[in-house]
Amino acid sequence: MKQNIHPSYNDISVTCSCGNSFATRSTTNEDLQIEVCSDCHPFYTGKQKIIDTAGRVDKFRRKFGTRKINVPA
Repeated sequence: MKQNIHPSYNDISVTCSCGNSFATRSTTNEDLQIEVCSDCHPFYTGKQKIIDTAGRVDKFRRKFGTRKINVPA
């Protein structure tokens, strides 16, 4: 890497609207306020809902969901 051309890498604090806070590193000098983090995002908490439009999820599950893969022992 070339010297003196890269921005400085600083320790910052990230605070979510749910109250979770963690430390990370960034090229910004400011602490971040975010709306969603891994503690409150539905994908990570297991509360995610699949919205099925036009039966596409059921169609996919019918087509690929019942297949069993034979794994050699």
